[in-house]
Amino acid sequence: MRNYIFSIKKRVSMDYISSPELGFLKNISGRVGRKTKLVFRFLDKALLDHSINQTYGSLSSNLTFIKSIASGIIVPKSYIWPVTKDNYLLPSTSIVTEAHNAGLEIYASDFANDRIIPYNYSYDPLAEYLNFVNDGGFSVDGVLSEHPITASEAIGCFTKLNSNKTDHGEPLVISHNGASGDYPDCTDLAYHSAIDNGADIIDCPVQVTSDGVLMCMSSGNLLDTTNVQTTTYSSLVSVVPKIQPQPGIFTFNLTWADMNSNALKPKISSPASGYSLVRNPRYTNQGKFLKLSDFLAIAMDKDLSGVMIIIENAAFLINSLGIDIVDSVTTALSAAGFNNHPTKEVLIQSKDSAVLVKLKQKKTKSKLVYTLPSGIGDASNSSLKDIKKFAEAVVVDSKSVFTLSSDFIIRQNSLVQDLQSAGLALYAEVFRNEFVAQPLDFFGDETVEINYYVQSFNLSGIITDFPKTVRRYKKNTCTVLGNDMPNYMQPPQAGSLAQFLQTFKTQPPSLPPMPTLSSSSVEEPPLPTVASRSVSDGSSSGGTRTPGTPSDAHTATMSAGMLLVMVFTALLI
Repeated sequence: MRNYIFSIKKRVSMDYISSPELGFLKNISGRVGRKTKLVFRFLDKALLDHSINQTYGSLSSNLTFIKSIASGIIVPKSYIWPVTKDNYLLPSTSIVTEAHNAGLEIYASDFANDRIIPYNYSYDPLAEYLNFVNDGGFSVDGVLSEHPITASEAIGCFTKLNSNKTDHGEPLVISHNGASGDYPDCTDLAYHSAIDNGADIIDCPVQVTSDGVLMCMSSGNLLDTTNVQTTTYSSLVSVVPKIQPQPGIFTFNLTWADMNSNALKPKISSPASGYSLVRNPRYTNQGKFLKLSDFLAIAMDKDLSGVMIIIENAAFLINSLGIDIVDSVTTALSAAGFNNHPTKEVLIQSKDSAVLVKLKQKKTKSKLVYTLPSGIGDASNSSLKDIKKFAEAVVVDSKSVFTLSSDFIIRQNSLVQDLQSAGLALYAEVFRNEFVAQPLDFFGDETVEINYYVQSFNLSGIITDFPKTVRRYKKNTCTVLGNDMPNYMQPPQAGSLAQFLQTFKTQPPSLPPMPTLSSSSVEEPPLPTVASRSVSDGSSSGGTRTPGTPSDAHTATMSAGMLLVMVFTALLI
């Protein structure tokens, strides 16, 4: 290798020569150009540098000796930020300061967007870079990365952010079950974290307990959101076909007192757990469930644009439980002071057009938002006209924006253009930090995906599990530069990665166009009208019953599924 270096030095300009062998660098020192920097690369601390017969760990304590040979060092990330066995950061070491005091430049290595990084970073690779170049106490002189676009973004656009009061301009940062990327869905921890991390709007998917208390929970099926299968309530398993074909244990199977028993705990969602990407394990079962009234009180007290209330299964709740969820929610909003608040906006979202039609007929002051079906590529004119009759905005699944094949973008669908041409405000969901959650065209970097959506579409809001990531993006210093915006902040061309593969005579499988949204998919019969039972917004305790026993209103519904209890319990074991 030494002879090779000497043979090319007259033909090639070498800015850096790095090696994990200090003896090799010592041998060529003084025999390469003065402009060439020699950089010693550290490996695992327990390994031996055979060229000088010392471990890398011992060499890290003798940087002045290294300075006599090299002008810089490359160290693995863990030399600077050690990591615990359960993948959380320990306090930083002093090696950056020691290297600089010794006159050495120091570079951090082993950065890649598609690896599991410490949970402190919430699967956000850009946040990891900032911890090395924008820490406040120290900054490395460079990084070695498999994804230079993310390193360039971090250093060029996110190191000098404005920390002033949050700007509530569009696109709005809207939480998805609170900051559910870091804490269990819809818990006090998730909502307070979302607010602290810069959410403009926090969301509450409304569920109902058996004693009529309205609460926030991402799913009415407690198997999705709690540890209920390990409690005595596991005997309440049933099948409710109007909600889902699989067995479940539902909020309307338990009282509010049951929900707050010591046995029942929330469970963090990990949508990418199939890839061994779990979220914040230390907080898997932490946090408290919130009544709707508690949620609204938090929102009223904080610097927020407003709230998004999600209503689902309204017809079932009327027919099976005698609960008019629409009237109950509007009553709760009024009681909390949202009806006439001068600055707090209320968005009511539903995938059921009948819910929004009823609210429209009630002349609600809330902004009505229709959740589009997933898996559509465009919308017919008739469907758009129908939506405009009852909604002024839509929520679109980000997976409907593109046609994907093997996670490559094949083409951008016309859906967004169709919706915006019809004058509908657009909210896109769900944005997640995990690198498997984005198309490969975005390089495993959620900031690249957000940047594409913001620069390509006139979004009114971004719905995200990680409000901190979107809020930080809105503060970046590069997208305001116009023609001087750096190339790495230009949105990638949709489908360019698949086209690039064609140069190697390979490409992902071709796919037909995605289905078109039709009027028949939008239109629904009106909600039934019944004499509603008493419902509490959560500001009072509501009725009571013996814990673990179903209320009369849905005993028949549960009985149909009780035959599955033994089989289902066996599967859980």
